[in-house]
Amino acid sequence: MKKKTTKTKSDSKPAVKRTLRSATTPSEAQRLAATILEVLAGMRSPPEASQALAISLPRYYQLEARALEGLVAALAPRPQGKQPSLENRVKLLEKQLAVAHRQCARQEALVRVTQRTLGLVVATRPKSTTPERDPTGRKKRRPVVRALKASRALQAQAAEHDAAASAGQVDSASLQPTAPDRGAEEVRPCPA
Repeated sequence: MKKKTTKTKSDSKPAVKRTLRSATTPSEAQRLAATILEVLAGMRSPPEASQALAISLPRYYQLEARALEGLVAALAPRPQGKQPSLENRVKLLEKQLAVAHRQCARQEALVRVTQRTLGLVVATRPKSTTPERDPTGRKKRRPVVRALKASRALQAQAAEHDAAASAGQVDSASLQPTAPDRGAEEVRPCPA
């Protein structure tokens, strides 16, 4: 039998408070488990256990609650059969994602073919609102494509010429290419 010793207030030391942490080694975890089982069996009181473990009483009660939760979880029935691992689940999800990407690309191609067949105007994606930057951090200058402007002007003249030719109103002056007006060009300031 154990002898109970009475301690005076001057003999007892206050429990040292440690930061909240779990057992760092298996032997420490075993010591915690043994102490908690002693309290549950009635061999020690919770304040004695907290002093023996050098932790505060609220921390002891937290550890005891965690120990009981772990006991219940360990005794819960386990599902039978082979259980999928996380690695296999990740591989399965990656395969599903690849299949979804292929289906999406296929649908986009079908939409483009249908739009071309029906002669629909393809909607362009909206441009981003943030300007592109060069490696030095300055805003990139958008190039002025004068060749495209001249090409559009020539195409418009050719369409007018074709319309006039079909109506029988062709003259030699309309066959001469003309340069676009200087005032019609877009003037942009050079970036500094």
